Amino acid sequence: MKEDVLLIKKGEQQSEVKRPGKLYRLLIKSPHIEAIIAELDSHAESRWFQHDGEEMHFILQGHMEYTVGEKSYKLSEGDALWHSSSLKHRARNLGNEKVVYMTVGTPPTFMWSTL
Repeated sequence: MKEDVLLIKKGEQQSEVKRPGKLYRLLIKSPHIEAIIAELDSHAESRWFQHDGEEMHFILQGHMEYTVGEKSYKLSEGDALWHSSSLKHRARNLGNEKVVYMTVGTPPTFMWSTL
């Protein structure tokens, strides 16, 4: 990425990864950070992840449970959660409506781990 400023308009994600009940859209990736919009269908959950770095999740829509290590957190629209990515972690939608959340991670290690 050679730009000093990057504007991504709605619907212009760089790439996306679809899994049953899950959608990850990569918005921005630089050598130091990546931003992803994730969607979990009703009762869907991610697999467990564990990788280098740190990440922050911001809930845009719905309610979810996010587990980091041995502790689970109930998150709702407007909530934010930060954690070290070296701790095992996963997202779960426990409700009947889709959950949409943004994940910002550094360094950019998430999207390759979904493949």
